[in-house]
Amino acid sequence: MHILFIHQNYPAQFGLIAAYLAQTRGFRCTFLSEDTPGFADGVDRIRYAMSGGATAHNHFCTRTFENVVCRSVSAYEALKARPDIRPDLIVAHAGFLSTVYLRELYDCPIVNYFEYFYHTHNSDMDFRPDFPTNEQNRLRARTRNAHLLLDLSNCDVGYSPTLWQTSLFPAEFRPKIRTIFDGVDTSFWRPMPHGQRRVAGCDFPEGLRIVTYVSRGMESLRGFDQFMKAAKILCQLRRDVLFVVVGNDRICYSADAEFTGGKTFKEWVLAQDQYDLSRFLFTGLLPPNELAKLFSITDLHVYLTAPFVLSWSLMNALACGATVLASDTAPVREMIVDGENGLLVDFFNPEKIAHQAGEILDRPQEYKHLGLAGVRLIGANYSLDQALPRMLLLYEEAIAIRPVRIGSVV
Repeated sequence: MHILFIHQNYPAQFGLIAAYLAQTRGFRCTFLSEDTPGFADGVDRIRYAMSGGATAHNHFCTRTFENVVCRSVSAYEALKARPDIRPDLIVAHAGFLSTVYLRELYDCPIVNYFEYFYHTHNSDMDFRPDFPTNEQNRLRARTRNAHLLLDLSNCDVGYSPTLWQTSLFPAEFRPKIRTIFDGVDTSFWRPMPHGQRRVAGCDFPEGLRIVTYVSRGMESLRGFDQFMKAAKILCQLRRDVLFVVVGNDRICYSADAEFTGGKTFKEWVLAQDQYDLSRFLFTGLLPPNELAKLFSITDLHVYLTAPFVLSWSLMNALACGATVLASDTAPVREMIVDGENGLLVDFFNPEKIAHQAGEILDRPQEYKHLGLAGVRLIGANYSLDQALPRMLLLYEEAIAIRPVRIGSVV
């Protein structure tokens, strides 16, 4: 069995399952991405180089589609130049490129991973009235779904990581989509013995309370400003807390640049108020092993988000046994039951966030059971041990719909 995985990046959502299938099932696994080629863990990584792309001459509403088309054609050309690659199954992320052109190369089943379908109302786009979405962005969002609709029609079967994310897709296509989370590697993301409290080159003395915030970028969609407001209140109430902020100083998803006057969102937030920055540690992105250690020693992890793609950081924090205080928003409510494996709080109420955080920091041991319940939740429902069999069943389903050329089965 030869499976071709396609994603803009490696390893992303597919690296772990590709390695598992290559090492334990003897499958031939090829991974096409824009990253450096090579061979490791039984996976043959090959590269496509994106050619072309949207410019200022393209209409604002069509630029995403132009980039998807250029990336899709580049992937097609890279595979066309490799006649030795004849997959029995294709598994691809539908967000960065489309698999529709690959029907001209291969007669095999296609599984697409569908992460998000844009809506302009009752969604991330109008969740924050203090950062209103302009008309052009609302119009563009409608077009951003165009390539997803192509792949929904083109694929044999698809999947999405949460029930809420699945529910966003058009009703007529939902029968094609299964809900399967990516899978958390609980042999890596797990509670670690505390030992010396040292992370990212910093030693945290005993008695110092650690509050963590983790996000790919610092932006309104992930509530960075709400976190900072709550942190300031906590700073005024107590001297024993250090806020460790992990992530890049960049905007990944939001339209915050329209409001910040040329500043990054972090710079803009810090300029809105007076903060004692000696109480904050901004680490940038951390290597996974350092982040796992941080989740294991934190007294409280705060996760805030608009209704949007669920962050891996939440799942990893739960897997490491962190006490989590999270926004009462979709799809967070799928993972956290208030008072059972974490605590939920109003995204828009930094005073309440600070008050709840203060109660946890007063008596952290009394809240440890929440973190332990989070570990059990991930292990029972969202670990790789749970996800991999579901993925294999999905692949079998795709093959049953469109039989493999050589008649192989997973």
